[in-house]
Amino acid sequence: MTTAKVPEGGRSAPPSDEGYERGLGSRQIQMIAIGGAIGVGLFLGAGKIIEKAGPSLIFLYAIAGVVIFFIMRALGELLLYRPVSGSFAEYAREFLGPYFGYVTGWTYWLMWAVTGMTELTAAAIYINYWWPAVPQWVSALGFLVLLFGVNLISVKIFGELEFWFSMVKVTAIIGMIVIGVGVLTLGFSDAAATASTTNLWSHGGFFPHGIGDSLMTLQGVMFAYLAVELVGVTAGESTNPEKTLPKAINTLPWRIVIFYVGSLIVILSVVRWTEFSDGISPFVAAFGKIGIPLAAGIVNFVVLTAALSSCNSGMYSTGRMLRALAANSEAPKVFGRLSPRRVPAAGIAMSVVVMSVGVVLNYLVPEKAFGYVMSVATAAGIWTWSMILLSHIRYRRAVVAGRLPASSFPAPGGAVCSWLALAFLAFVTVLTALDADARVSLYVGAGWAALLSGGWALSRRRAAAREAAPEFAAGAQ
Repeated sequence: MTTAKVPEGGRSAPPSDEGYERGLGSRQIQMIAIGGAIGVGLFLGAGKIIEKAGPSLIFLYAIAGVVIFFIMRALGELLLYRPVSGSFAEYAREFLGPYFGYVTGWTYWLMWAVTGMTELTAAAIYINYWWPAVPQWVSALGFLVLLFGVNLISVKIFGELEFWFSMVKVTAIIGMIVIGVGVLTLGFSDAAATASTTNLWSHGGFFPHGIGDSLMTLQGVMFAYLAVELVGVTAGESTNPEKTLPKAINTLPWRIVIFYVGSLIVILSVVRWTEFSDGISPFVAAFGKIGIPLAAGIVNFVVLTAALSSCNSGMYSTGRMLRALAANSEAPKVFGRLSPRRVPAAGIAMSVVVMSVGVVLNYLVPEKAFGYVMSVATAAGIWTWSMILLSHIRYRRAVVAGRLPASSFPAPGGAVCSWLALAFLAFVTVLTALDADARVSLYVGAGWAALLSGGWALSRRRAAAREAAPEFAAGAQ
């Protein structure tokens, strides 16, 4: 694979055929985008946050959703300027420098590798709902092997599986909202006696533990939105990126309103927030309370599907990101090769090996595995989003200065909204530093930064040695 070079006039040339099969159509891109907004952070992680923040979680999801929309519109403007499978890592390389492209690519890979661990952990927890005797690590390992096989076949199989995974999630959440509204308005089911919108403020208030405690849950809120940027990675394999990508990004607001804000308003109205706890999906608990036959089991199947969907996406994205890094001599060359089925099999395999750490965690500390990896994944996600915003700000400056052409999909508010989003992400990072449980992600981040800096210095020395070798040989002759 060759990377786009930057001509003297400014804009990077559109990438040549990167070797991928353009097998993702509009239908699949839309569902990948929708699925990226519905993951284990909502289905499982929300239980812990509700316990800490109460109904104020609705407000937090809404505010964070606005910031996520700013980030995605910034990414959308960059994608239509130059659609490339390396996505934000390539933009960081172009607008911030090679080092930032290198760090962003590897950090996004880490984010998805770690997120894959959380999804495997969540899937194993959901399996325990039906078969509590099955060890969590056994379920996690089985799902890891299954999804690895799917990702090796072809991008079309990946896209089709992700389409149906997302379809299950979307249909189920809409169904849950409809049933919940029916309980509130028609008064059926076992939960009707206590179901009321007054549950949103009558049990300690909207901020039951105070605004400060609610804000301390923002890291978990942001974790729920990880993967919305995945649509950017699909650019290199989309059949018509100029049409499908803007459409997928512009549907983000209503996805947030329905799937996050809407579903939580209904659930927290039907069931008092005090009845939810860490480690239990609020969706499963709510429909168990409603008492509809088999409803809790059906919802558990849906949240299992959500976890597998996210892990499936993680394998897809990490393989592509490693290939982009290899193309820039920032990862071993083996990761730059495509299999006969035109998928980056070596990169996917490397990611699966790292995700298998999640299986080990489920064996050693099954009760803490989810919390450990969630905080690390969120920190990596915040770095990735920050690089998107900074790249967008630099791009807008270049457009205003006339050095680069304007994108056909400009972000509303321009660089101003990107600055606002950056300030919000910085605020979340400060809150993370103040939280004793979440602070571990910053320690891991510091170690990761040191490791990457060492790797960068080594790769630059090797590159310099390769460039000097022909000249040395010529001089020796």
